[in-house]
Amino acid sequence: MGRTAGITVVGEAMLELSRASGEGVSGGGWNLRYGGDVINTAIHLARCGDQVRFASAIGADPMSADLRAAWEGEGIDTSLLLAVEGRLPGLYAIETDAQGERSFHYWRGEAAARRMFDLPESAAMVERAAGSDLLYFSLITLAILSGEAREKLLALCGAVRANGGRVAFDGNYRARLWPDAATARHWRDRAVALSDIGLPTLADEVEMGEADDALDAARRWGAGDGREVVVKLGAEGCLVDGAIVAPPARLSVVDSSGAGDAFNGGYLHARLAGSPPRQAALSGHRLAGWNIGRRGAIPARDADAPYADL
Repeated sequence: MGRTAGITVVGEAMLELSRASGEGVSGGGWNLRYGGDVINTAIHLARCGDQVRFASAIGADPMSADLRAAWEGEGIDTSLLLAVEGRLPGLYAIETDAQGERSFHYWRGEAAARRMFDLPESAAMVERAAGSDLLYFSLITLAILSGEAREKLLALCGAVRANGGRVAFDGNYRARLWPDAATARHWRDRAVALSDIGLPTLADEVEMGEADDALDAARRWGAGDGREVVVKLGAEGCLVDGAIVAPPARLSVVDSSGAGDAFNGGYLHARLAGSPPRQAALSGHRLAGWNIGRRGAIPARDADAPYADL
């Protein structure tokens, strides 16, 4: 695969409410943006120059049309984005503390994205996505789907690989989306088995009741068995190829939202461009470092954005 590899990202995108800079609880100031783990990564990849399609479902309302236009403005191909009459995008509110750590509040129960594999147009979406050079999704993608839809997504992974493409999977665990950790582990393990690139976060693996350390997490995800596994360690960096790759610099955290998604974007872009895993990890760190120095899960590009240098 080359620098402009065809990537299909599958999952959920939501409206994002974030507290306006300098506003306290009584200030009432909020900014409306958008976010979601896979769409964040998709935008980072598109900004890097990769060809990216977003496969999901949104509403048929004016706000959903605005979201589609915003993603297209970032260079995302929305031809696999389905519109659902009578449904709306999900919504989440995000607040950050003085250290930049975030807390979330969600309204997503009836979100259109939950139906992405259940619509009359879904079969055509799946058929087109099966020809991707790289298919990327997360455990959150699986969490919001029905059991039948999860099976369809995993079947799509098999089809991509059968067609010569690869699958990348992020083990992004949100306990509130699952009935229990054992159910999440079951679907995680099935997705890992169909993945070529695994992107777990150690904190998630520990929360799910597994993994004593990064090496244990990498082993559980199949590192060394023909699968490329990068274990994200937050501020400490990541474990790749059996070694810790630390961020090139320590930065002050303004907002940690989307840090892992930005890392994934930088890492996957660099790997698709031919960089070895440890060098790609540094690209991921650079992009994540830029991201956490700004507010919002997917900040607007500025003069310091490192996309051209990844």
